[in-house]
Amino acid sequence: MACFDPNAPPPPSPGRTLLVAAVALVDVDGRVLLAQRPPGKSLAGLWEFPGGKVHEGETPEAALVRELKEELDIDTRSSCLAPFTFASHSYEEFHLLMPLYVCRVWQGDVRPMEGQKLAWVYPNRMGDYPMPPADVPLVAMLRDLL
Repeated sequence: MACFDPNAPPPPSPGRTLLVAAVALVDVDGRVLLAQRPPGKSLAGLWEFPGGKVHEGETPEAALVRELKEELDIDTRSSCLAPFTFASHSYEEFHLLMPLYVCRVWQGDVRPMEGQKLAWVYPNRMGDYPMPPADVPLVAMLRDLL
């Protein structure tokens, strides 16, 4: 079996694990919303799926409902968030665990509340947008879904 080497050392652990929830908002035309990370944040300029950190005692779904209101001024419910897949990626300072949900139902017009740039992108064009390493594998999966 090529994926298992019993003599290989375990991968180095970056320390803490950071839980971040993300969502692929899909509009009626089948486009997915991407947000550009603003200057001053890590990975600035890269495009990502909206979402954010899950606070202590908060579910990923509740975090997304909160983040979507704060970042995009839209309202949705946990029941409108369909679990899709997840990313597990080690960065230098932390390990990221990021469940990705798909949402097609929300109320309000998407507005960039934190000054970020937004783009509605057809799935076959998402690869044209530079993304953080953890997000990259999710693009092909979304393309297959949509």
